[in-house]
Amino acid sequence: MESAKGKLGVMCVGLGAVTTTFITGVLMTRKGLAKPVGSMTQYDKIRVGRGENKKYLHYGEIVPLTDLKDIVFGAWDVYPANAFESAVNAEVLKAKDILPVEDELKAIKPMKAAFDRDYAKRLDGDNVKDCATRWEMVEALREDIRKFKADNGCDRIVVIWAASTEIYVPVDEEVHGTLAALEAAMKADDRKHIAPSMCYAYAALAEGAPFIMGAPNTTVDIPAMWEMAEKTKMPIAGKDFKTGQTLVKSGFAPIIGTRCLGLSGWFSTNILGNRDGLVLDEPANFHTKEVSKLSTLESILVPEEQPDLYTDYYHKVRINYYPPRNDNKEGWDNIDIFGWMGYPMQIKINFLCRDSILAAPLLLDLVLLSDLAARKGRYGTQRFLSFFLKSPMHDYTKGEVPVNHLFQQYVMLKNAIREMGGYEADEDID
Repeated sequence: MESAKGKLGVMCVGLGAVTTTFITGVLMTRKGLAKPVGSMTQYDKIRVGRGENKKYLHYGEIVPLTDLKDIVFGAWDVYPANAFESAVNAEVLKAKDILPVEDELKAIKPMKAAFDRDYAKRLDGDNVKDCATRWEMVEALREDIRKFKADNGCDRIVVIWAASTEIYVPVDEEVHGTLAALEAAMKADDRKHIAPSMCYAYAALAEGAPFIMGAPNTTVDIPAMWEMAEKTKMPIAGKDFKTGQTLVKSGFAPIIGTRCLGLSGWFSTNILGNRDGLVLDEPANFHTKEVSKLSTLESILVPEEQPDLYTDYYHKVRINYYPPRNDNKEGWDNIDIFGWMGYPMQIKINFLCRDSILAAPLLLDLVLLSDLAARKGRYGTQRFLSFFLKSPMHDYTKGEVPVNHLFQQYVMLKNAIREMGGYEADEDID
């Protein structure tokens, strides 16, 4: 098996709690001082072959993943604090888990962000590019990527969005429908339809870098960006890291469906107090997240398939900003189900999770697998990465329904790894 040669530059949009937890964890793992728990690429094993040829192998034994020692980190952020200062300020990790890599973290200084305060009114950092138009944003970001790649001797780059949720941008066919229309809107400085995140995605793809959207932003989930990914032969993935409550939902809803129990209602509420919570306290930003979180259930428990069981159930999602919790998010799910002869029952789930601790391994997996996909010639929307994402991208213009069922997503992931490793994709989603 050929190896992944050279350095991989991982350029993160946002240097907050999630990114600094991710970077610190990778640096500590490289030194043998921490374990990358939660990372599929580092721990999971997949069966390849059948019968007497059956083997269970780690991903890295099947496909050529980049070694953690070959990763170089960069970032953009609206605040000028370096990665060490940001990691301390985030209050996710303890000093004993940050100090051994203090020097490496201090060396990661964020580049000025392409930012528009109208898209995240709660953020007021001044480490921001002075760009007259959206097209200037694109050009400035492309230059950042080229410079970072050259300065750090990187063979390849992956760009991943781990910044805040932007306000909701509805898909507008006239602007987002074709690449030509999108480019024209950027050059015309159409700030209503072109979010800053779209500039990052366009710049990444233009520079031959896969782009991953870790927030529920519309960004790459538009035909124009699909066209850009096809044109540049680059992978894209999104949207929104699947960490806490939605992970539970995508794993638990199949229990209800498989057991043929009915659903009357599912109420989900969260509290969190980090920068993400602050931004989501703004109604326009919350709406973007709400659309993402609401989409999960409806493609798993489908009324048309089981009208007796799933017609007219009530699904509600709430997120509340609560500063005392910081990054320690708490999610409550109240699930009203019914069984034999329509008799009601209830399920309560209380998940006290650490947002960044759950997100960090997702960043590692998404980065390594997007880089792998690019090296294997896979481009456009990477549906096999749906396992890691709340609201998987899909071609809604053709009526495609996203796969949100966690265990079906896992089959897609395993089959893609098998295929890229030269094995047969031998599991079906029925």
